[in-house]
Amino acid sequence: MFRPRVIPLLLLKNNGLVKTIKFKDSKYIGDPINAVRIFNAKETDELIFLDITATKEKRKISLELLAKIADEAFMPFSAGGGISSLDDIKKLINTGVEKVVINSYAIEHPEFIKLASDTFGSSTIIISIDVKKKMLDGYEVYSSSAAKSTGIDPIMYAEQCANYGAGEILINSIERDGIMQGYDIELIKKISNAVSIPVIACGGAGKLSDFSEAYYKGNASSVAAGSLFVFHGPRRAVLINYPSKEELNNIF
Repeated sequence: MFRPRVIPLLLLKNNGLVKTIKFKDSKYIGDPINAVRIFNAKETDELIFLDITATKEKRKISLELLAKIADEAFMPFSAGGGISSLDDIKKLINTGVEKVVINSYAIEHPEFIKLASDTFGSSTIIISIDVKKKMLDGYEVYSSSAAKSTGIDPIMYAEQCANYGAGEILINSIERDGIMQGYDIELIKKISNAVSIPVIACGGAGKLSDFSEAYYKGNASSVAAGSLFVFHGPRRAVLINYPSKEELNNIF
């Protein structure tokens, strides 16, 4: 039975796992290697690791850490943070990363998407797009972990990324990040309907039914979440978790 991939998106800061709310107030939640072991045991579909301060600090996601993750992970995983050259991508792939996530550099140099996809194959390249609603109407792309407004329309940018050869788009709502009140279905649907490549929905999942809503109503190809997989209960106690196959089959 087909069902979309359900992907924990794990944020890294100083090589530790953190979780944010609206891309701010990062809270340390544990060791990434320990989290990988738990997700192994729960037979997780896939993982995404993003270093949220790499671009601001003008550095790259840790290759040493990624190599350790690759040694432990039974599932495919993607990673990003500070990627700005073909050599960066090659090094990540050599550690065992299956797909590379590019965000800020692709906004500034969209032609790099074509160069990267031509060199490593479209299936290797995920373009991450962080989006916030405008004051009056519409949406806008932000870069540098939501620190910079770009004035770019996310639908047009997603189309450009697809035309340049991106394999997937990871669309993340800044305003819904960490609040666990559901995805921005309107945003997801606009992006999914604008491109022919897979779209991963992210930002706001608080219950399993949010996944099916993003898939059936938002036309997302896959769903990603952070808080839902690392917190438990109203006090947000840290507990790494992942739904069973039966639970996932029941919602899709």
